[in-house]
Amino acid sequence: MTRISNRVMNLAHFLRQAARRHPDGLALIWGEKRWTWADLDIRVDAMAAVMVERGIDKGDRVLVQARNCNQLIETMFASFRLGAIWVPTNFRQTPDEVAWLVRSSGASLMFCEAVFPGHIEACAVRDTIVIGGKGADSYDELVAQHLGERVSDVTVDYDDPCWFFYTSGTTGRPKAAILTHGQMAFVILNHLCDLMPGISEDDASLVVAPLTHGAGVHFLTQVARGVKSVLPDGDRLDPEQAWGLVEEWRVSNIFTVPTILKILAEHPAVERFDHGSLRQVIYAGAPMYREDQKRALATLGPVLVQYFGLGEVTGAITVLRPQDHHAQDGPGVKLGTCGRERTGMQVSIQDDACVVLPAGATGEICVCGPAVFAGYHDNPEANAKAFRDGWFRTGDLGHLDDAGDLFITGRASDMYISGGSNVYPREIEEKILKHPAIDEVAIVGMPDPKWGEVGIAVCVLRGEAAISEQEIIEWLRPQIASYKLPRRVEIWDSLPKSGYGKVTKAAMREALGKRELAGASAPSA
Repeated sequence: MTRISNRVMNLAHFLRQAARRHPDGLALIWGEKRWTWADLDIRVDAMAAVMVERGIDKGDRVLVQARNCNQLIETMFASFRLGAIWVPTNFRQTPDEVAWLVRSSGASLMFCEAVFPGHIEACAVRDTIVIGGKGADSYDELVAQHLGERVSDVTVDYDDPCWFFYTSGTTGRPKAAILTHGQMAFVILNHLCDLMPGISEDDASLVVAPLTHGAGVHFLTQVARGVKSVLPDGDRLDPEQAWGLVEEWRVSNIFTVPTILKILAEHPAVERFDHGSLRQVIYAGAPMYREDQKRALATLGPVLVQYFGLGEVTGAITVLRPQDHHAQDGPGVKLGTCGRERTGMQVSIQDDACVVLPAGATGEICVCGPAVFAGYHDNPEANAKAFRDGWFRTGDLGHLDDAGDLFITGRASDMYISGGSNVYPREIEEKILKHPAIDEVAIVGMPDPKWGEVGIAVCVLRGEAAISEQEIIEWLRPQIASYKLPRRVEIWDSLPKSGYGKVTKAAMREALGKRELAGASAPSA
């Protein structure tokens, strides 16, 4: 049967709805600044009018280089309202990296914070609006000139792009995953169903991650229910400030990644501020190590929600609900699971020949459902690799149990082969983290003339703890098979992380390789 229409709601209508229903309700708090839903909608209309004046039309790409701020949010909704495609960057990227994103996306308009003059020069976009600047191209001056102008939401279909969601680029150049209006409407509904059931205009959400990635999707979900969002001051995580804001605004949900959650849960400030209003502390982006998870549960209580999903599936693959988290190991506790399939999504474990594997067998995690993206922009080779028989191939390895709960072994690229045996670093990392002296660990496979590859473990010690590399190996030896034992342990001051808080194993391999060539040993990062 032929579908009569593919038309869907323009995502900008979520903001219009909130402004109609709760015009005087607080939408955004940032330091001493406050915006109501009506304020935000009026400012978005004004910026949309500016963009129309400058020739932006449906399908045009709009790149944004900025830290978390109200203007960043406004550019998103103004782009959606016009049917343009929002292209946010990781603000920590270099001018040359962002210039490549401009060329890759085909952006014709750039919004750039005044604190990044090198990015403006390197990108040389034909039209640039400066956030925080002064003069004719100043964002706020342009908004002030057009306040009161009304811009209607452009008609969009299900597959019309709204967001180029760039991958982290840990292997080669980042790729632009195309997110669409129809797909994102499903994702927001799915978030409300599986992650934050029951949130309303009476709730508040704390933003502690860049709005240019997963936190931006989370923010859209808050807008859909009229939930106020609180932005901390500064572009670095300040746990003291964060917990103070939780108490002040009676925050009910936070979106984090495991590294941020670990910092928040283990900081002394958590005990000095009231966090009893929290109902959901959501973490995503990577599985959380069990020892870190137990410490967070002991501190925060049964409020943790984990979801597994890549940017290409907009986070919506599995969910581990609060009732599925357990503060202690024991009978009936499924250790290491990232939960069950999200509503409307299906997970399949497959081998290299596209054969579906039985429960308990390890293979590639593949997924299908309405949350899957529309493909990579202008990258047919990547699309050919990413999709097979209608399934999106995540590149992650794992298995399902008989009940359908998913267990992630690790990235396919993280697995290494030592002496002909597959080694999955995550299993070993989980064991090392049980040692009270170890705060963080990451293991990578490095070339070896005898075994093909061997594991190198890089550890970060907890506080003032003292332990030698050899003591860590001897402590670990009885717990795992000999072929899984890291050949070497190094102790560093910190692990390299991306702008989104993920440990970047590619950077680790590069650093280890350089040190081996230089003949160095056990350095600090």
